Amino acid sequence: MSNPTPPRILLVRFSSIGDLLLTTPLLRVLRRRYPDADLTFVTRADMADTLRDNPHLTRLVTWPREGSLRALARDLRQTPWTHRLDLHGSLRSRALRLLVGGRWHGYSKHRVRRQLLVTTHGRLGGRIAPVADRYFDAASALDVLPDGAPAEYFVTDIAAGQATRFLADHHLASGRPLLALAPGAAHFTKRWPTDHWLALAARMAATHDIVVLGGPAEREVAVRIVAAAGPRAASAAGTVSLSGTAALLQRATAVVVGDTGILHLATAVGTPVVGLYGPTVEAFGFFPYHAHAVAVQHPLACRPCSSRGGAACPLGHHHCLVQILPAEVTDALASLTATNPA
Repeated sequence: MSNPTPPRILLVRFSSIGDLLLTTPLLRVLRRRYPDADLTFVTRADMADTLRDNPHLTRLVTWPREGSLRALARDLRQTPWTHRLDLHGSLRSRALRLLVGGRWHGYSKHRVRRQLLVTTHGRLGGRIAPVADRYFDAASALDVLPDGAPAEYFVTDIAAGQATRFLADHHLASGRPLLALAPGAAHFTKRWPTDHWLALAARMAATHDIVVLGGPAEREVAVRIVAAAGPRAASAAGTVSLSGTAALLQRATAVVVGDTGILHLATAVGTPVVGLYGPTVEAFGFFPYHAHAVAVQHPLACRPCSSRGGAACPLGHHHCLVQILPAEVTDALASLTATNPA
């Protein structure tokens, strides 16, 4: 009796960093279940570094943000896929589905429940399963289940070497623990106040070396944090790639970060996380996934006010993050370190 043909599985998720990282538990389990499968993942070109070195993938197809979906679909139609998984559920991914053709499977984004959570500030809507688990719904025909392990990001030797050189050049992590701080967020309401970051850096610099992480948008605040921390601190914001950021996180004993992609990147490389949560709540399904983490948040009557964050606090006071004080974050770091399984 001949062996069955290995499945040819097409997965689509265009963005963003955190969402893409949370697809990796599914990729891991699919590869384990089907060692000879063709696992092809389609993502946006500017997000491709999130999955570029993932060994579970057969092929990573990148699509320029303003590129032609028709051209992408023509390429994808060349393969007789046995399974097509839409892990995005956006207008763009639905358009691609129509262009590629065939039978597709997706997952529920629970838009109505999320809106209920926001509208009633958590009184209605219940708790939505983690999105990493919901991605498995799209693969229900493939006989796979979550394995209880975290997301994955694979740090290359090149990136690890870059991190080593960065730390050596700035005289960091030589005899003292390294603390990573990631002050950025795409939306204002997810950002902890700058003065709090400065106070935390000054406090932690007595016992830790500090590296500030982020993108170009965080360069200015990173300079201020480094100045507050003193000579045993440096900024990598806007100067290292995603893989370099992951490698620096891997060297850190902990990271303090908001509800952003860097949080999920940290969990994917095994770095203990103190997550600062304001407008969003665990019920949305995006808290640290099977990770060593502490979520710092205050149970205010106005939370949640958004599932994604926004440009301004709807009530004008931003109490959800303003009221999280540096001393509370310091205590959370101490608790995290004391319970670190490593």
